[in-house]
Amino acid sequence: MSTDLPPAIVFTDWDGTVTLQDSNDYLTDNLGMGQPARLKINDLIFDNKLSFRDGFKEMLESIPTPFNECIEYLLKNVKLDPGFKEFYKFCHERNIPIVVVSSGMTPIITALLTNLVGQEAVSKIEILSNDVRIDDNGKNWEIVFKDPDSHFGHDKSKSILNYLKQHGYSNGTSDDDQGIKMFYIGDGVSDKSGAELLAKLSDSSDPTKDLQSLLFAKHGKDLIKICIRDNIPFTEFNDFGDVLNKMKKIIDDNDSINSFVENSKIAKESEELKNVKESTK
Repeated sequence: MSTDLPPAIVFTDWDGTVTLQDSNDYLTDNLGMGQPARLKINDLIFDNKLSFRDGFKEMLESIPTPFNECIEYLLKNVKLDPGFKEFYKFCHERNIPIVVVSSGMTPIITALLTNLVGQEAVSKIEILSNDVRIDDNGKNWEIVFKDPDSHFGHDKSKSILNYLKQHGYSNGTSDDDQGIKMFYIGDGVSDKSGAELLAKLSDSSDPTKDLQSLLFAKHGKDLIKICIRDNIPFTEFNDFGDVLNKMKKIIDDNDSINSFVENSKIAKESEELKNVKESTK
């Protein structure tokens, strides 16, 4: 592996994370089954009564609109997180890779990324996501899952591990990888496997050890509920301005990742350990 290592690697969800609207939900609500029906499916997925893959497929199958018209509709309505361009500039200047890990479809993500950030960003940001099969000049289309045997459809943990392996990182666990921090940014149920992977790679069970990765979970969204329920370490964010501020403190000021972890066992134990140390001084 090259000795010229980046200071960090960023893995991020796309829909509802980089963008303000979830493009697939937006299509389903406005062109497909409608929001009430979609929310019923979301509840079944969150309660583990329906797989994300099957629920997501049902939502998309309710959309009768040709694929190219779907993209045009999204280009007119989907907006970018207000802090993402500055975040992208910071990462580009610091040689920090940004990898989109999405349960959406590559053609839609590429079109939105080009429209919202620019063509250069498409060449700089790697996209790992599902694809789409198009017939009859776009009239008929269906999602092609990246990992059809996974109940997620796209197992984001698998994509992250493959990325690390392909780029010479030993799954974030070898001595060669020390100092390379990993960040994951997400908002929903499809981010669960990626969130769990970061916790595993960081060995977050040991409060005396500085974490090497940090999960950013979006305020008010399902991923925070999952993290609290399943005791996955996370820090909350409202927009990419929040993400950038915390990343700067970690990368530029060398603040400990542990200090940013919220509402989790590792945060509580770290604070207790700190109090014990202070009381013995």
